[in-house]
Amino acid sequence: MLCYVNSDLIGTHLYGIPLFSKHRSNEGVRPVQVGKFKAYQPIILYRKFKADQIFTGNEILEGNQVLITDHKGLILDIIDESEAGDSIEIFKGILTPGLINCHCHLELSHMKGLIPKHSGLIDFVLKVVNERHFEEEEILAAIENAENEMLQNGIVAVGDICNNALTIGQKTRGNLLYHNFIEVSGFPPAAASIRFQRAVDLYNTYVASLPNNSIVPHAPYSVSPEMFELINDFPGNKILTIHNQEIPDENKFFETGDGDLLRMYENMGIDISFFKPTGRSSLQSWLPFFTKEQSIIAVHNVATSASDIEFIKHQTSNIELQTYFCLCPNANLYITNTLPDVNTLIKYGSSIVLGTDSLASNDQLSIMAEINTLKKHFPLLQLEMILPWATINGARALGIESMYGSFEKGKKPGVVLIKQSEDEELLQAERII
Repeated sequence: MLCYVNSDLIGTHLYGIPLFSKHRSNEGVRPVQVGKFKAYQPIILYRKFKADQIFTGNEILEGNQVLITDHKGLILDIIDESEAGDSIEIFKGILTPGLINCHCHLELSHMKGLIPKHSGLIDFVLKVVNERHFEEEEILAAIENAENEMLQNGIVAVGDICNNALTIGQKTRGNLLYHNFIEVSGFPPAAASIRFQRAVDLYNTYVASLPNNSIVPHAPYSVSPEMFELINDFPGNKILTIHNQEIPDENKFFETGDGDLLRMYENMGIDISFFKPTGRSSLQSWLPFFTKEQSIIAVHNVATSASDIEFIKHQTSNIELQTYFCLCPNANLYITNTLPDVNTLIKYGSSIVLGTDSLASNDQLSIMAEINTLKKHFPLLQLEMILPWATINGARALGIESMYGSFEKGKKPGVVLIKQSEDEELLQAERII
């Protein structure tokens, strides 16, 4: 409900909320003649929300609290119900800031249902490479539908992998905030400079239309040391992401040079005679290439171990490098029918965020569906622990915590209702603002 503040109350406070700011705007003001001068009297619109609980981004408040926003969703305050007056919108469930999807491939939305489940990573990758080419009109329609699905599911911001420019048109509509991860690959060292320049060209195309862009590596097994160095040194590359340890054979490849990845190189005709195993896990092989003040979102982490997490702490002790572990459990189950060791990530105090991956490897683009899967397979996980992964942690990982991720005054994070499904077995998210 929109509440109108009477202009006679200008200069006062209502329910603990300042009624207007000192700056003038043509929106929400009306002129009043005072002598030969014209005074502007703001008319403030605001909304008040109450639910069984409010998750602020940091803690859960019980149902006697009321969230106050302006009519555009700017957070004004959280106050006691006794001070909130009337016209309160009441919901059954939990109010939470808008959800953050830290890993998506919007450009693959047209591939929904095309790749069989449990095909394994190598066959999945080969099918994506060989079968992703559709008519542009069909691809664009799928991109629009996928974004609408995320909107309906309470997602407000997305870290999106980009290998082409096809998502730019949809993103410029401003429905969601995107960080565009321009993905580069090229395992043979000789291809590094040419492949990287292609990525720079695509990056510049995105920069011309959208803010928030980075050039990022696809995966440790598809990027050469020379390419990693180019990525690390690229100006302004502050927020990065990488597909990490999606299968145990990824570690095996770096440790011994064996494993199922060899079949992928053979099928793709890639000569890897230059490669020398590092004798270390995949993560411990690629992380040292990043030496600057950066945030890195490591995605999937199915084969990440306690020793890898300890390695991160040691490796980053002297540099401003922040690592986030992005969980995409539904995609992991879709591709390999395996899951990360979430309990170990928690035990070692890892910064965890959530992602949906693409519709090529998921039945839906829903952070709540990812949460439901985590709760099913890790029953000791409490919702209070998971919700920060979907909100404030995700906002920090994407560098947008100044406006997203929590109900703090001055932010505009979106308002989402989490409620039980009709059968009360699953949680659903519904966008309020």
